[in-house]
Amino acid sequence: MFFYCKFTRSLILFALSAFVISTVAYKPIVNVHGLLGKSSDFRVLKRNIVRAHPNTKVISINIYNGFKSLQPMWKQVHGLARKLRPIMKRFPNGIHLICYSEGGLLCRAALYLLPHHNVDAFISLASPQMGEYGVPSVVRKILPLRRSKVYKFCYNRFGQKLSLCNYWNDPIHQVQYKKYNKFLPLLNSQIYNQYANVWKRNFLRINNLVLIGSPADGVLKPWQSSLFETYDEKMNILHMRNQEVYTKDTFGLRSLSETGKITKCIVPGITHSNFLKSYYVFQNCIVRWLK
Repeated sequence: MFFYCKFTRSLILFALSAFVISTVAYKPIVNVHGLLGKSSDFRVLKRNIVRAHPNTKVISINIYNGFKSLQPMWKQVHGLARKLRPIMKRFPNGIHLICYSEGGLLCRAALYLLPHHNVDAFISLASPQMGEYGVPSVVRKILPLRRSKVYKFCYNRFGQKLSLCNYWNDPIHQVQYKKYNKFLPLLNSQIYNQYANVWKRNFLRINNLVLIGSPADGVLKPWQSSLFETYDEKMNILHMRNQEVYTKDTFGLRSLSETGKITKCIVPGITHSNFLKSYYVFQNCIVRWLK
């Protein structure tokens, strides 16, 4: 009888433990792909998430796939914001964003436009947050130019119809960058922006900003753009804290940093195309934020 009672009690405790584990409520995760990407690019990452946190709702945004991701950034931003609004309404307790490559800029801009967003962790994965100054091999057929000449193509009305040109940040031609680039200088409030205070307030609603990058990226130039760093006019790396966008807190970067809400995760040996597939990146940089 004693053995039977002890066995029954153990069985009940085991069942209760299993029930509690299976019903832990993790916030839903929304994924946004990058340049020339598609929603299915997150297949491996989604599998890793569900294995670590069973029953987690994972939504990969199916919008501007393939060559459609070359459309102007502001057009994509408004499309993404329209997709995010009902998702946020559906999950009022909050969501996490994992945004890859160009998608990281789209997510940041979309957050600016959503005054009531409920994003907990914004995970920016290998994203050119301070722009791009290199022509990735995948788009060389579109821009068959040396990077020192790309500004002539990008910094005009025609060039600004391409997403890559919207975040082309030429350190040698900053006057043209600020005059003709219709996206990144405005996003960073590096030029006059009548919505700057509203955008900043909306962006600061996030609880965590996670910046993930790798010296082996091979596509982002500089790779440190993923950490809000960029080239100066002498092609030296200008660190986040030494930039005007930080010191003047133009869009909230310094505010997030001073409140301990920015985490940087630098991973060795991960090329740009492997970030979404890497279990090392997931285990060391992502999973801890998905609560």
